[in-house]
Amino acid sequence: MTLSPARSAWRYLEILKNHRNAVDGTFYGAIKIRMQRRDWAKGDILRRSHSGFVLIEILVAISVLAISLVVILQLFSGGLKTRKLSEEYARGVFHAREKMAEIQMVPDLSEGDLQGEFEDAYQWRAVITRVVPEEAEENLPVDLLNIQVNITWREGAKEKSFVVSTLRAAKKETDGS
Repeated sequence: MTLSPARSAWRYLEILKNHRNAVDGTFYGAIKIRMQRRDWAKGDILRRSHSGFVLIEILVAISVLAISLVVILQLFSGGLKTRKLSEEYARGVFHAREKMAEIQMVPDLSEGDLQGEFEDAYQWRAVITRVVPEEAEENLPVDLLNIQVNITWREGAKEKSFVVSTLRAAKKETDGS
């Protein structure tokens, strides 16, 4: 069995390395360095091609990073818009409930339209109508009033609104009065 020169040199180095009488590793180190230079001079492309990143790999990595960053920023801005819209609707619900409670506290409530504006650019409109009873309900001792409170506000060019309605018992109106 014949060994190639490079293989026989490596085998010789192994023998020297394991030899107990070797004083220091200078000879062994010099041969190893010479062998590495020789491999490099041959242009060992296979070994060197895996030593770093290629330009195309870096470009792909940066592209993936840029696309994911854009998606994350869009999600973040969408969350901020949703939070703002939710806050506006919550304020509208608060105003509607406040105005509804105020209207229900009026002792002699009658049919009609009421409207006004809150300090924070929310407008309100209350429509109070008498519910016409059906034949079976004509014998009730009270009339029912439908109270509908509509809250509107502007967001840019769009107009947003929120409606709350309830029924309230009122004194029965007689036909003669």
